[in-house]
Amino acid sequence: MSGGFFEWTTDAIPSTISVMKTNTSIAFFDRQFQQQASDQDFRLNPFELTALPYLTGRVLDFGCGLGNLAMAAAAQGCSVLALDASPSAIGHLRQRAAAARLPLEAIEADLRDYAIVGDFDCVVSIGLLMFFDCPTALRMLTMLQDSVRPGGIAVINTLIEGTTWLDMFGTANCCLLARNELAARFAAWDVLHSEFRDFDALGPTRPTIKSFATLIARKPPAP
Repeated sequence: MSGGFFEWTTDAIPSTISVMKTNTSIAFFDRQFQQQASDQDFRLNPFELTALPYLTGRVLDFGCGLGNLAMAAAAQGCSVLALDASPSAIGHLRQRAAAARLPLEAIEADLRDYAIVGDFDCVVSIGLLMFFDCPTALRMLTMLQDSVRPGGIAVINTLIEGTTWLDMFGTANCCLLARNELAARFAAWDVLHSEFRDFDALGPTRPTIKSFATLIARKPPAP
């Protein structure tokens, strides 16, 4: 997520949440990206600020949204592949990267069916997994883990059980991991950073809670 997501006392929307074209919320998020681009709001949010120091080498930003983290990683010397379902976000990111002459490739893709090719020194997915059904989200999480080179870094952030923020979209096709599920799925990795954060926000009719888990872990070296 990037940009103005963390105006927690308003109903601002996470700017790197990626929503697939078959999801009814894609148009909603696309409008948010358009507004942020128009406002030139390219601030990194707290999750991205936490992730950035860990990013080196070849980086995959899986669900990059407006691409603020992807741009920052490329600016510090990373080679970045940035993927998202939002045409507005990807179009704007391509323009920014080209203007800055950064080593960043931005691709619009339906991430539910996207097959990652090759491996990466760092794989990032912030604010994405909760917008899929759980079988898809867990399959994607495994694919992301498999795409990290031995000794490389994974950065995963998602909403978890206890959140009420997804009520505005309906939760039938959303996946909220259990509070400690990320840690369990990275049990064999070296966990470098793990945290939970709850934030107040305004929903369409009542106050809501955004409950996040963030985990940064290093993959074990090859035998």
